[in-house]
Amino acid sequence: MPADRPIRWTRRVLLVCGLSLCLGSAGCGYGVGGRASRLPPGLRVIAVPALENNTRRYRVEQRFTQAIIREFLARSSYRIVSTEESADAVLRGRITNLESIPVVFDTTINPNTNVVTGRATTMLISVSLSVWLEQKDSGTILYRNDNFLFREPYEISTDIQSFFDEQGPALDRLSRDFASRLVAAVLENF
Repeated sequence: MPADRPIRWTRRVLLVCGLSLCLGSAGCGYGVGGRASRLPPGLRVIAVPALENNTRRYRVEQRFTQAIIREFLARSSYRIVSTEESADAVLRGRITNLESIPVVFDTTINPNTNVVTGRATTMLISVSLSVWLEQKDSGTILYRNDNFLFREPYEISTDIQSFFDEQGPALDRLSRDFASRLVAAVLENF
């Protein structure tokens, strides 16, 4: 038996197995994620007016509303408008609570004072929202959650030399993550 024959046989077996795997997975039913919707088929245009802000955070409703609009545009084929006149449905919401709680603290010792700094390094952000999607012509509530709760930990900088005001970028990250979860809940009708 020639020495290269087992190598050729092994290559052929691997090639056949690889092709079988590729062809077998081609028809397994997977598709592009995030485009499905359980909303009524006649729905084409959704109005997303500015959320109400019942918190003490200045203009947080603007960031959240913009993030929701961007997420709808990215994850669905619905046309999104800001006014109700031309809409088939209206998504309304009220931010009822927004709080941040420190959950992890820095345990490094300040070399100048030999004292543990104790600065917060991770904050748990919680957002509560009352939200509903109403079909405009019939008044039917397509989605409603009076206590939509979003909770996520976020790390913050502890380096004094490189520290800058992280509130703006942190709220942008928070609003994107929040909008992603909210739009998924509305589209999949959780």
